[in-house]
Amino acid sequence: MSELAVIGAGSWGTALAIVLSLRFEQVGLWTHETGLAERMGRSGENDTYLPGFQIPANVIASTDLGTVLKGARIVLGVMPSRFARHVYSAMRPHLNGGMQFVSATKGIESGTLLRMSEVMRDVMAFSPRIAVLSGPTFAREVASGAPTAVVISSSDADLAFDLQRSLATPSFRLYRNHDPIGVELGAALKNIIAIAAGICHGLGLGNNSVAALITRGLAEITRLAIALGGDPQTLAGLAGLGDLVLTCTGELSRNRGIGIEMAHGRRIADITGSMKMIAEGVETTSAAVQLAAKAGVEMPITQQMNAILEGDRSPREALRELMERSLKQE
Repeated sequence: MSELAVIGAGSWGTALAIVLSLRFEQVGLWTHETGLAERMGRSGENDTYLPGFQIPANVIASTDLGTVLKGARIVLGVMPSRFARHVYSAMRPHLNGGMQFVSATKGIESGTLLRMSEVMRDVMAFSPRIAVLSGPTFAREVASGAPTAVVISSSDADLAFDLQRSLATPSFRLYRNHDPIGVELGAALKNIIAIAAGICHGLGLGNNSVAALITRGLAEITRLAIALGGDPQTLAGLAGLGDLVLTCTGELSRNRGIGIEMAHGRRIADITGSMKMIAEGVETTSAAVQLAAKAGVEMPITQQMNAILEGDRSPREALRELMERSLKQE
């Protein structure tokens, strides 16, 4: 029986289970991979997604959702966005209205264009209390105990306050926020800009280009967030600018790495086919273009990244088109 259930044992889910194990007597960690659960039980290491980090003995890995969710007070969803609806649907028989739900998945659902907390709410048979968790984080640094600051956001102020106290550790600092729309959009859309930043780096365009890209990328993320009901101040904080800067400049960024490989001429299918972990920005880009069109918001960087990913434009052509757009006021 685990007071905290972490659903998803990729690098981020495993890192959260490790850092939060300090706050709970037992943490349940769900993975869909039977072999991985068994190996984590034997060796105390996630050798597939987070090798080199010892998983504490009070973190219990399992492929059985009922076992992991039994007795849980807090349910932390960390599965890839493409699997979120399926996994939450499978969880439904084991959930109840007394649980506190936290989404830490960074993405937008293809087709429906829903944020991850909206997917969660759409699936459940009751009205869940939901918060979202985001911020500038690399899983390996969180797992190592490096000082990290994130945002816990909910329209339910009491829930955000309770989760802030429950999840904070000496190395994992949480700030409360009232704007889950802005937090989730910042978390999802920064991955698109990170792909563009990787392309700039791969083409050898220098720091000026990356700085301009981050700044203009933040502007278009903020425009969409405001149009969909988000608070612009959120995008100036940890879940917006903080996460964007980290993902666009950090060597551990998977989305930035994809951009670098694309700049070197590799096809996106070959890049993603060789990766163990999912880079959310690839699937989020198409959804973001559709969301922007629906909201009537201009997102030129996102549109050019989508054209590159669809094979309609080369990285150099896309960057040239961005630079040759009509001149305007900032």
